[in-house]
Order: sequence, then structure tokens, then C-alpha cells
Amino acid sequence: MEAHGAGIRRVLLLVFCIAGICSAYIYQGFVQETLSTKRFGPDGQRFDHLAFLNLAQNGVCLVWSYIMIKIWSSEESSGGAPWWSYWSAGISNTIGPAMGIEALKYISYPAQVLAKSSKMIPVMLMGTLFYGIRYTIPEYLCSVLVAGGVSTFAILKTSSKTISKLAHPNAPLGYGLCLLNLAFDGFTNATQDSLNARYPKTGAWGIMLGMNLWGTMYNMIYMFVLPYGSGSKAIGFCIQHPEAAWDILLYCCCGAVGQNFIFLTINQFGSLAVTTITTTRKFGSIVVSSIMSGNPLSSKQWGCVFMVFSGLSYQIFLKWQKLLRSQNKSKTT
Repeated sequence: MEAHGAGIRRVLLLVFCIAGICSAYIYQGFVQETLSTKRFGPDGQRFDHLAFLNLAQNGVCLVWSYIMIKIWSSEESSGGAPWWSYWSAGISNTIGPAMGIEALKYISYPAQVLAKSSKMIPVMLMGTLFYGIRYTIPEYLCSVLVAGGVSTFAILKTSSKTISKLAHPNAPLGYGLCLLNLAFDGFTNATQDSLNARYPKTGAWGIMLGMNLWGTMYNMIYMFVLPYGSGSKAIGFCIQHPEAAWDILLYCCCGAVGQNFIFLTINQFGSLAVTTITTTRKFGSIVVSSIMSGNPLSSKQWGCVFMVFSGLSYQIFLKWQKLLRSQNKSKTT
């Protein structure tokens, strides 16, 4: 009876995590797209300082994680990763998302989401070329579905209504920025995995604090110290257009809540569960963008979307099978 109750509580916790991740990031995507396409004020000015979103979100998440550590200090045991160990992951986690956000100036939000969903392709390509890794036929099938869907979506004609919302329509540049975003994300993930292995006692709030501490410092230097930084202009724009400042605050709060649920899910259910949830969330973001933001997709483009997410879903299914086999094997030995 006690085991049954524990199982129910675990299922409810998973549902809670799914709802938290999906609602936070789907709404954040909507706000992000609004900021990148909306015209503010009677003169119709655009908010062109999208990189400022990273600084704002880092700052909010830094404060959030610090408060959570102070409230739940008993969860943070000694032996966690020291704050300075996140410096390299902080660099990649600063540059990568900034490129992904900047891509919204050149391609639509659905195109950006699809491009960023193809992370498995460069991972498999690098594994094959540099490490001699051989993948199974089903894994290659997944990559073909994803690559085919993204590339076909890229060459299909985008509606004039969607193009008119972009600041500087330029598909090659937009997709190139997304590709660089994926490369930096891969380094971030690998570094975080390495830190988790070296410091297994690191708690979720500690990871969140370390990453956002370095992200805040790097973005402050980029936005306010370097000569081409636009931090002052971004703040000036927000003072002139308070509506933009409100959108940025909503964007940051969604990011903080989303990170909270992601780290909670990793701790309780593992990274594969997070991958499954976030993949579903990305599909939901495209649907919301198409309906609420007025980015109509043609039937052929919807076919590409389903093609990409079919490949991603099949890849996740293969990973779950592999995980279950390894768990069963460990139980029998």
C-alpha cells in the first residue's frame, strides 16, 4: 500500500513537471516572438536589442536560484561543484542562446524551433567523423527524418505575412546562427555532464546559480563594456516603451520558472525525461506560434514539422528502450 502511494506521488510529480516546463516555455516562446516582431509606439520602432534578453534572464534566474538556496539550504549539501567551475559552460551558454535569439531577426519562430530541434545531426556527424562511432540503422533513420524535414522546410516559400514581420529576412544567416547555437549548446551540455560526474552532490539550485552567475557577468561585459554593446540602448528603449520592459520581465520570469522545473525533472527523473518533455514542448510552441502569432504554415510546411518530430519521437523511443534494457540487465546481475 505504501509503495502504491509512493508511485502515485511520483506520477503526480511528473505531471506537475510536464505542466510546468510546457506552460513556462511555450509562453516564453510566444513572448520572445512578440518582442522580435512587434512594433512599439506611434513611430513603430522595433526592439532590436534581442541579446539583452539573455542578460535580463540570467540576472532574474541568478536572484531566483540564490533565494531558493537560502530557503531550501538543507537540500544543498557540501561537496557540490564550486562556483568558478562553471566559467567555461557559462561562456558557451552565453554565446549560444544569444545567437538563437538573434536568428529571429532573419527567420520565423517556427523555422528557428525546427532548426534548433536538429541537435542530433551535428552530434552524430561529429561522432562519425572524429570518433569513429557507428550508429544503428534506426538512429540513421531518425537523423534522415529530422534533416529532411528541416532542409525541406527551409527551402519552401514562407508566407509574405510572416516575412513582413521579420526585421531583416535572411534565411541562410538565420539558419547559420541556429547551427552555431546548437554547437555551443552541445559544449554546454557536455561540460555540465562532466561537472555532474565530478561533483555528484551538486544540487539543482547550485547548477542554476553557477550557470547564471557567469552568464550575468559575461553578458554585462558584452552589453555594457565592449564598444559594440547595446545595453544602454536597450534600457533606453524600455524606458521609452514600458510595454517592452513588461514583455522582457515576463520572458525572464518564464525562463526562471522553466529552469526550475527542468532541474527538478533532471534530479527526479533523469535527462531523458527532460528531452522527451522539451521535444513535446517545441511542437506545442510551433502550434501556438501558428495560431496565436499569425504565422500561417502551408500544408507542406506542416508535413515538414511532423517529419522532424516523428524523427525526434522515434529517437526518444529508442533511448527509452536502451535505458529499460540496461536497467533490466542491472537487476539480473
